[in-house]
Amino acid sequence: MEDFRAIADQLSADIAAGRLRPGQRLPPQRRFARERRIAVSTAARVYTELGRRGLVSGEVGRGTFVRAAAPPVEPALAEPGAARIDLELNFPMLPNQPEMLARDLDGLQRPDALALALRPVGVSGTEQARAAAADLLARSGWCPEPGRILFAGNGRQAIAAAVAALVPVGGRLGVEALTYPVVKGIAARLGVTLVPLATDGDGLVPAAVREARPHAVYVQPTLHNPLGTTMPAARRSELADTLRELDVPAIEDTIYAFLRDEPPLARFAAERTVLVDSLSKRLAPGLTVGFVVPPARLSEPIAAALRSGGWAPQGFALAAATRFLASGTVAAVQHGKRADAARRQQIVRERLDGCTVRADRGAYHCWWELPEPWRAETFVAAAARRGIAVSPAGAFAVGSGIAPNAVRLALASPPEATLAAALDVLAAMAAGSPDDESAIS
Repeated sequence: MEDFRAIADQLSADIAAGRLRPGQRLPPQRRFARERRIAVSTAARVYTELGRRGLVSGEVGRGTFVRAAAPPVEPALAEPGAARIDLELNFPMLPNQPEMLARDLDGLQRPDALALALRPVGVSGTEQARAAAADLLARSGWCPEPGRILFAGNGRQAIAAAVAALVPVGGRLGVEALTYPVVKGIAARLGVTLVPLATDGDGLVPAAVREARPHAVYVQPTLHNPLGTTMPAARRSELADTLRELDVPAIEDTIYAFLRDEPPLARFAAERTVLVDSLSKRLAPGLTVGFVVPPARLSEPIAAALRSGGWAPQGFALAAATRFLASGTVAAVQHGKRADAARRQQIVRERLDGCTVRADRGAYHCWWELPEPWRAETFVAAAARRGIAVSPAGAFAVGSGIAPNAVRLALASPPEATLAAALDVLAAMAAGSPDDESAIS
C-alpha cells in the first residue's frame, strides 16, 4: 500500500514545478482514490497533508484548490504588507488627527507631569484613567464600574490575558468560524484549541455554543471582523441565556463598537462577560491602551494574567490616553471616523456595484464573495502583482482550512481617491479570468 505521505510529496513536486497551477481544482477525493487505486481514507489523508503543508485550501461545496502560495508562519495581518495600496490592515487616521492629539500632549512636556507619566503603572491604572475609560466604554444604558476596569498595553494583550485566565492549557475556546486572525495566534501560543462555532445573518448561533460546550467563547457582536455582522439585541439576549445555562464565560471584543451605538453583550450577561477594547482603532496603534472589564469574580485571575504576561500598560501611554479621553479629543475623533467610514462604504457601493459584497454602512471593512472561476488565493496573488494587498478568507477561517471563496477588504488606510482607484482595479480584475494572469509579470 502506497504511503499517503509519498503521494503528497508527488503532488507537492507537481505544484512546485507548476504542473499544478494556483487556483486549479483537485479531483474529488473518491475520484482521486479510483485514479490512484488507493483507499478513499488514504486519499483523504493525502488532501489533509497537503492542507497542513499550506499547498491547498478546501472550500465548502466547491472542492480543494491549489493555493497561490504557502500561508505565512505568523498569523495573517500581523505586519503591514509591502504592497503600495494596503487593503489588508485597518488603522484609520483622520487627516487632522495628529494636530488634535498634539494639543493634549502639551501639558506632558512639563517636567513634573512627565516625571509622573514615566513611572511604572499597574494593571489597575489610575483613578483618573479608570473614570475616563468608564465614560468611553459606556453605551446604550450600560456603564462599567470604574473600579473594575483593568488596563493592558493594547487590545491584543487584553485578549491574550482574558484567554489565559479563562481557558486552561489544552482547553477549548469557542470562536466564530471566521474570526480575528490574531486570536488564532494567541490560542496557539497559549496551548488552547479553537473550536469553530456556526454563525448566521445575526451573528454567533447560541445553539452552537451549547453543542460545543467550550471552556469560554470569544465573540465580536458588533461589526464582526471580517463579515461586518452586528448581533441584534434579541440574539445577544439569547446568547446571554445560553452562557448562563452552561456557565460559560464570554470574551466580548468591542474594538469596532465605537462605530455603532449598540448595547454590549456585557449588558445582557454581566456576570459572564469579559469586555475587551482598546484605543488602536479609535485613535492609533502607535499610542494605544487596552481595556479589560471583567465581572467581579474574574477580576483577580485576569489581573494576574496581565501581570504575569508582562501586559501592563506603559505609564506614558496611559497618561496620554487619560488626557485624550478627558479633553473630549477621543469623542471628536470617533465622530470623525464614523463619517469617514460611511464615505468609504459609499465608495465600495459605487465601485463594486454588481459584486456580492457584505458590509455594514458604518464599518471600515467589507466581505467580497468572489465570482467564478476565481479562487481567493489566486485573487490575492493577482491583486498583489498590481500593488494591492487584500486578505483571503483563509486568514480568518478556523479549523480544517476550509474557507469561503471570498476576500476581506480593509478600507481605512489609503486616501479616498486611492481607495476608489484600487477598487476599480480589483473590479476589473474580478470581471476577467485567472487565465489572463499569465500575461502579467
